[in-house]
Amino acid sequence: MRSLILSSFLILVSSLSAKPNVLFIAIDDLANDCTHTPHIDRLAASGMRFDRAYNQIPLCNPSRASVLTSRRPDATQVYDLDRHFREALPDVITLPQLFRQNGWFTARVGKIYHYDVPNGIGTVGLDDKPSWQLVVNPKGRDVIDEKLITNPTPQKPVSAALSWLAAEGTDEEQTDGMIATEAIQLLEKHRNEPFFLGVGFFRPHTPFVAPKKYFDLHPLDSIRLPEAPADDRSDIPIAAFAHNNPTPHYGLDELTCRKALQAYRASVSFVDAQIGRVLDALDKFKLADNTIVVLWSDHGYHLGEHLGIWQKRTLFEESARTPLIIRAPGAKGNGNTCHRIVEFIDIYPTLADLASITPPKLDGRSLRPLLDDPTRKWDHAAITQILRPADDRLPTQVMGRTIRTERWRYTEWNEGEHGLELYDHDKDPQEFQNLARMPSAEASAVMKALHGLLDPKAHGTPPASPVNPKRL
Repeated sequence: MRSLILSSFLILVSSLSAKPNVLFIAIDDLANDCTHTPHIDRLAASGMRFDRAYNQIPLCNPSRASVLTSRRPDATQVYDLDRHFREALPDVITLPQLFRQNGWFTARVGKIYHYDVPNGIGTVGLDDKPSWQLVVNPKGRDVIDEKLITNPTPQKPVSAALSWLAAEGTDEEQTDGMIATEAIQLLEKHRNEPFFLGVGFFRPHTPFVAPKKYFDLHPLDSIRLPEAPADDRSDIPIAAFAHNNPTPHYGLDELTCRKALQAYRASVSFVDAQIGRVLDALDKFKLADNTIVVLWSDHGYHLGEHLGIWQKRTLFEESARTPLIIRAPGAKGNGNTCHRIVEFIDIYPTLADLASITPPKLDGRSLRPLLDDPTRKWDHAAITQILRPADDRLPTQVMGRTIRTERWRYTEWNEGEHGLELYDHDKDPQEFQNLARMPSAEASAVMKALHGLLDPKAHGTPPASPVNPKRL
C-alpha cells in the first residue's frame, strides 16, 4: 500500500512539473458573431472565452506580427501586408522561438505568420525560420478550383472581393482539411515530448470556400444583413472607412450580399469542424490534460455593419474586437467568460507564464490572473491602430488610433486632424452615435483623458498607470 501511495505521488509530481504542451490555433478573418460552431463552443465551455479581446491592428500581417512578438505596430513597423517584422526588429525573439529555445519541439502547419490568400497557399509566405523546427504547407483543391469561384465584383481579385464557392468533394481535400490531418499526425508523432504546435487555418478568409454541406447549415432564407439607422454614416469621419471598401456593400444588391454572408458562415462552420478533429485527437492521444490550447483570429470582421462595411481595416468594434479562447489545464476560471479588456499582445506573456519561461521584454502583460479569476480587478485599456494610404478621399496618409475601456471607445484620425469619434458602449454598443461631433461636458472630459493615452510619441504603448474603467 505504501509503495502504491508513493508511486501515485511521484506520478502526480511528475505531471505537475512536466512542460505543458501548447496547441496554438489561428483562424483567419473570424468575426465575433458566428453560428453553428459546436467545436469552438465546446473549447470555450472547457476553457475561458475573452469576450473583450482586442487586436493591435486589424489587418492580417501586422496583427500576426504583434501577436507573435508581443510588440505594438509602432515597434514592429508593420502596417501593411508586405513588410516582415524582422526588418525593424532583427533580433526579436518570437513566441514559438522562445519555446524552441527552452526545449519544446516547435512546428507550424498552415497560416500562423502572414500568407497571401489564396495565392500564397502552399508556400512559406512571410514565415519566420527561427520560430520553427518543422513547417508544413498544405495546398488543397480550393486553390485548384479557383476558376469556379463566384465573384460578383470581377474588377477585384477574389482575395479582396465578396467571393465564394460551395465546393464539391470532402473536407480532407480542402487546404484546411489537410491542415487538420497534418496537425493530427504531428500530435501523434510528438506526443511523448513537449511541443508548441501552431495550426493555422485559412478560412473564412476570402474567397469563402467550403464543401456544400456547410452551406446547408445556413439556409439563405434565414440570412439577414445587419441593421443600422439610415443616417448612421452622417457623423462618421471619412477616414473611418477603409480605402478598399469606400462604397457601401461594394455596390452589390441585398440578395448578393446575403449569399456572401451565407458563404462566410459556411466557411466558419467548415473550419470549426476541422478544429473539432484536432481537439478530438488531443483527447484520443491523452494530451488534453497537459496541453494549453489557445484559439485566436488575427482580427475581427465586418459583415455589413454601419450600412455596408465588409471585411476588416476599421477601428469599429466589429473589426478591433477579436475572438480569443484560452484553455489552461488546472486554471480555476475554466468554463467561464472573462469580460475584462485584454489585448492580443497579452497572449505571448500569458503562454510564457503558464509554461514557467522567462520571456524577453514585451509590450503585453500575462493574463494568468484572469484565467484563475475572470472577475478580478483589471484596470487596463486596449489600443488598436490602422494606417490609411492617401487616396481620392484623403489628401495625405492618415494614422487612426483608438482606445477601448470598459465603457468607452475613443478614436483619433491623425491626432484629430481628420476626425474624432467617441462611443459610449454602456448606451450604444453598436457605435451608432458619435458623441465627439457635439460633445457634452462628460464626453469632453472623457475625450481629454483618453487623448493623452493615444499620444503617438509613446508609440502606442500602454499608459504608465492603469486606466480605471469606472472613471472612463
